[in-house]
Amino acid sequence: MQNHFQNLAGVVALALFGVAGSLRAAEYVVAQNHSQASDDHPGTRDRPWKTISKAAARVAASDTVVVHAGTYREQVLVKASGTGEQPIRFVAAPGDWVVVTGADRLTGWAKADAARPIFSVAWPHKFIPWNRSMTHPNDEYHAVIGRAEQVIVNGYLLRQVLDREQLAPGTFFADVTNRTLFAWDSANGDLNKAVVEASTRTEILRVTGEHVHVRGFRFRYAANRAQVGAITLAGRHDVLEDCVLEDTNAQGGDFLAADQTVRRCVFRGHGQFGFSANGAHRLLFTECLVEHNNTKNFERGWAAGGTKLVLCRDAVIEKSRFLRNRGPGVWFDIGNEHGTVRQCLIADNDDAGIFYEISYGLHAHDNVLVGNGFADTRGAWGAQAAICLSSSPGCVVERNLMAGNREGFNFREQLRTTPTISNRTERAVWNHDELIRSNLVVWNRDAQVAGWFAVDDRRHWPAATVNPAGASPAGRERAADLAADYVAKSADGQPQNLALEKLNLHFEGNVYFAGPGQRLFQWGPRWTEHKWFETVEAFRVALGLDRGGRTLEPKFADWLARDLRLAANADPALQRCYPQGDVPGLGPNREAR
Repeated sequence: MQNHFQNLAGVVALALFGVAGSLRAAEYVVAQNHSQASDDHPGTRDRPWKTISKAAARVAASDTVVVHAGTYREQVLVKASGTGEQPIRFVAAPGDWVVVTGADRLTGWAKADAARPIFSVAWPHKFIPWNRSMTHPNDEYHAVIGRAEQVIVNGYLLRQVLDREQLAPGTFFADVTNRTLFAWDSANGDLNKAVVEASTRTEILRVTGEHVHVRGFRFRYAANRAQVGAITLAGRHDVLEDCVLEDTNAQGGDFLAADQTVRRCVFRGHGQFGFSANGAHRLLFTECLVEHNNTKNFERGWAAGGTKLVLCRDAVIEKSRFLRNRGPGVWFDIGNEHGTVRQCLIADNDDAGIFYEISYGLHAHDNVLVGNGFADTRGAWGAQAAICLSSSPGCVVERNLMAGNREGFNFREQLRTTPTISNRTERAVWNHDELIRSNLVVWNRDAQVAGWFAVDDRRHWPAATVNPAGASPAGRERAADLAADYVAKSADGQPQNLALEKLNLHFEGNVYFAGPGQRLFQWGPRWTEHKWFETVEAFRVALGLDRGGRTLEPKFADWLARDLRLAANADPALQRCYPQGDVPGLGPNREAR
């Protein structure tokens, strides 16, 4: 009986705790334009706070902060955590235009040149102070690109120069030695009659708490250096929804913890990347738009384009659009495991549409990739295809439409290593155990499939040709024995005695088509031993890679209008290879009537 009452008391206590927790939930209001707004007030509808930072310092689990219209010039840090049942929410008021910016207004400009419309103002800010050039990276190519300053006149970014004598219309010069900023408007106007802003904060929002939801804001401008996001989510289970991130100096967003969600957001016009992710295991990135990033022309082989993911496990990118980024559209680089890209429209990016590099186990399926890879990017050989697997084993690529790109599907191979997620030790990594099936690979300019194996061991050729004695039966047997021992490692961990049969590269049931002046299959880098195969049969016989591949010309509703629906009576092989589900830009009706 005593135990019964003790258990009952415990149940009652838990119930009361739940009621108390629900009563604790509060709704705070931030409204900088309200006549009663003050951070000394309680944050109510009638007496709101003036800054988001005040709310961020006050919130606890289950609280909601509603932010009303205004331009909030502040750096917001959210340290508090919610729970799965009681998250912390920051939301823009419905219908309100809420901007959070890393830039401040600059006024009191003085005429600095008698003959030209150059103006100056005090400038106490110094970014990237740890090297003399104040750039990242610190090299000659990035001498201007790698700086972090931004100046905006009437909503237009000016271009930076490094000397006052270089000033011209539409430029600015930050003289950090004399603590003076010089600017020349592109319209030759008086800057005292314009809205002039300059980025003074390197970060706009940082969330370190867990279960924090941010929704409905427009984040813009920040003096962030390369490889650093203006918006950082560093707490587990954080959520970013219905936000616009635009025009920051380097990266828009940075996602650094597990189980985060990014939904219906726009990443546009950033100097380096739309967003990056590092250690963001099980990231769900869905229904987003990533467009026109790397506006400053950071070196693309280093880090630039739509996005880059590093050391992420089970990240999912889905139902999103990656458009017109200057670099790869979607880039997984270094030690990622089991990444998924599905039902995305990836179009008109300067380099590869999907670039999966020194990582493991990509599943890319049901995507549409059009118009990628046409830039003259230095060192981008083999990385300007719709989909490129670069020294990345265990991948499955299926039901993707790869049409009108520089190249369709590529392997890219070098002697590479990558750290692992589990212990960060370096290990050799190379293309093997890949399945490329039921894809529609058509009308790509230079090749529908290419194997850019830039390695001296000739691993991408059949075993009989790897060994010089391979012309004889005994030579072929010896070559096969050597290939079977491919798991043996050299002193640097690289595999030894590889041959094509042991790489387990499989092409199954794909449909290919090359238009006039286009080629089907390239095998080997063009600057060394390589072969062209003009039929599927020749490719199959020579390399033994293909099974069930066919050559068919697809009939799209209107290629020039990018209406890529198939005709209702299309060959079943085309229909089998066509992306399934709703892909942005294709719509629910997959057949042209």
